Amino acid sequence: MAPNILITGAAGYIGGSVLADLLSSSSNAIREANLIAVVRTKEQSQSVSELGVNVIQLDLSDDPGVREAVLEHKIDIIIHTASSMVPQLASSLIQALGERRRVSGTDAYFIHTSVTSLFSKEAGWPYGEIRDNDPILGKQKAIEQPSPVTLTDIIVAEEAKKQDVKSVNVVVPYVYGRGTGQWRKLSVNIPGFVRTSITHKTVYKFDVEGKPPAAHISDLVALYNLLLEKCLLKEPIPTGEHGYYFAMAHRAPWWEVMNRLAKALYARGLVSGPEVYTWPSDAMAAEYLQLPELYIRAMGTSTGDLVPVNAYKLGWKPKWTLEMFLDSMDDEIQAVLDLDKG
Repeated sequence: MAPNILITGAAGYIGGSVLADLLSSSSNAIREANLIAVVRTKEQSQSVSELGVNVIQLDLSDDPGVREAVLEHKIDIIIHTASSMVPQLASSLIQALGERRRVSGTDAYFIHTSVTSLFSKEAGWPYGEIRDNDPILGKQKAIEQPSPVTLTDIIVAEEAKKQDVKSVNVVVPYVYGRGTGQWRKLSVNIPGFVRTSITHKTVYKFDVEGKPPAAHISDLVALYNLLLEKCLLKEPIPTGEHGYYFAMAHRAPWWEVMNRLAKALYARGLVSGPEVYTWPSDAMAAEYLQLPELYIRAMGTSTGDLVPVNAYKLGWKPKWTLEMFLDSMDDEIQAVLDLDKG
């Protein structure tokens, strides 16, 4: 019987792009599987249904509804992209998947989505350099005041072990590029800077240059594709407390990114000049970018000393380089102009 794969956040930037990539996959294992998409609204459901996949409109905070959906559709694998910072959602999905595994008697997999900014000192990471094949879970559990995302990472690994579900944690960096999903096609970070710069006719940067991990959306979804194929083929891969995968293709030097954006925006007549100014305050940056002030420092200035190992060992080969990224700023601007719905 063909396996059934549930994708949460299928109307989102990452989830929608993952779904689109899987639908066009050349892998026989993926092509033979049944894809089921979870979305939040009726409008999203109608849009994603146009792809020819089964769509479930579901509030993931509805535990009985989640259980019913997983058992009714006989889900074997969940790709969870809807949230990285709500432990309850991940826990509910894994518990339902565990119940399904006990009924089916076959392996079940939970592919979670986390974020690399967790592992920076600005976000409270106290351990310095970290490789994704290091004992990350133990270090996360030792943090005195863990963030909601860290708590979710811990819950994923521990609940999956309790339910005898194999968990995989894709740790997502700053992602750029035009998405390929049916609904949302823009990421958060660069489009946020683009629209803020256009609105205020000025490009701003933070007083400290962050150089966080980054990856193009096509490279990121290729990693999800690769991991899913390995799961479907029952190939042995690191899972559980060993199953962290830093999806880092290169770093993003933000001051240079802002310089490139400023020049490209000015060439289009969208800002007053090609110069880049420093944010007068974090509060102003949070207000203009419409991001939480509590996290704006970590989001805007973090670097993190991450070393990706596991994904590359599996054969992940990102195609986008730093040079390609820096040269794509005008494409990022065009994507916002084409797709921004406000």
